[in-house]
Formats: sequence, C-alpha cells, structure tokens
Amino acid sequence: MRETSDGEEEGGDAAMMQQETAPVPAPSRKTKQPKECFLIQPKETKGEATKTRRRKKKKITDVLAKSERKPGTPEDLQKLMKDYYSSNRSVIELEELNLPDSCFLKANDLTHSLSSYLKEICPKWAKLRKNHSEKKSVLMLIICSSAIRALELIRSMTAFKGDSKVMKLFAKHIKIQEQVKLLEKRVVHLGVGTPGRIKELVKQGALNLNPLKFLVFDWNWRDQKLRRLVDIPEIRKEVFELLEMGVLSLCKSESLKLGLF
Repeated sequence: MRETSDGEEEGGDAAMMQQETAPVPAPSRKTKQPKECFLIQPKETKGEATKTRRRKKKKITDVLAKSERKPGTPEDLQKLMKDYYSSNRSVIELEELNLPDSCFLKANDLTHSLSSYLKEICPKWAKLRKNHSEKKSVLMLIICSSAIRALELIRSMTAFKGDSKVMKLFAKHIKIQEQVKLLEKRVVHLGVGTPGRIKELVKQGALNLNPLKFLVFDWNWRDQKLRRLVDIPEIRKEVFELLEMGVLSLCKSESLKLGLF
C-alpha cells in the first residue's frame, strides 16, 4: 500500500513538475505602428519677412495708376468742401457753402490744352484785358500745386495770352516783397501760382480779388506720385482757406466764375 501511495505521490509530483516546467508560449510580436513625420520649415529671416510684407502691401500710386482717369466736375469740388468742413461746421453752415451751378464754367474733359480750354471758357479775353487798368489785381487766376507746374502752365498758354501781362505767384525763388511791388506798379492780367502765396498776397492787401473774373484750378493734373492738386493735404487746406477769403461770396454774386482744368 505504501508503495502504491508512494508511487501515486511520485506520479503526482512528476505531473506537477511537468506543469511547472512546461514552456511558456512566447508573446506574439505586435506589428509596429508607423511613426508620424513632421517637416520643419526653415525659419524666415527678418529681411525675407519684410520683403514679403512689402510685396503684399499695395501703394496708393499703384491703385491710381491702374484706375481710369476721370475729369473733375463741379460736384467733386462741392463734395470736397463739405468733407473738409464737416468736422467743424453745422448743417446750416455746410449748406451755405453750396455754390450755384451758374458760377461754374465748363470743365475740361481731358481733351484740351490749357490755351484751348481758356479760349473756350473766355472767348472775349482780348476785349476784357484791354479794359482792365486796375493795379494790385488780376482778371484771371490759375491755381496749381507747385512752382514748377506754374512755369509749365505759363509756357503752355502762349496761344491764349497774347499781349497779356502774366505774373508768377509762387514762393520759390521769389520774395513776397518783390511781388507786392510789381502788383503796385504794373497792370497784370493773368496770375499763375500756388494757393499759399496767393492767399498771403490777399491777406497783406497786395492783391484785390474784387476785379477777378475767372478762377481756374489745375484740377486734373497729377504729380509724380499721381496726386492731384486737392490730394495734397497742405495744398487742399490752402485752397479752401483762399476760397473763404472772398472767393465764395464773389461766386454767389455771380461776378466770378470757377473752372476746373
């Protein structure tokens, strides 16, 4: 019986040993997941960033160069006046700035030279200038943005002016005292210049606007930056200040006509 039981015990121990020493199955290899790849962009230098910004930013000159040129109209002047004074004038005061249509001459349609335009708006110029004998005054004022432009306009009006006395009314290389003396001594028919100098001569009493019959703005011409006369802030300011120095009242009384060249 011992043997039998011992045999059973030995058999049981052997079975247990087999279970304990049985090889453990190797874990199955898991498939590797693909790793994500990120491409690193090279850092943009400050110079390159600036160039990119410059390329994207549109200049006003580029916009104006591509835009279609349109001739100025009396409505353009009226609107600019309202926009300029809207911040410091009441509604009633803004309405008083409105000028009657009758005070405006035919505007340049961009087909005219200065001489042909002046001949159209003032066909009786020869007779008008012969009857003018008052000093410290002019019959016609042409307002432009610079001295260089004024000289160009004077050269281009040869066919119109004839024997008329023309005076340069700008500040570059000409002292205001010289202009005051000339206006006191001579009879001048035509004045061409900048609004700032003309305004100063009026302020000093050297230029009387009452005999003035025609006031022409060099409206459609553009400088190298494609700016018109009224697109330059300091010039625009001087233009409107000059208009308030008796020009608007003369227009309303219909003794003065306005033209946009």
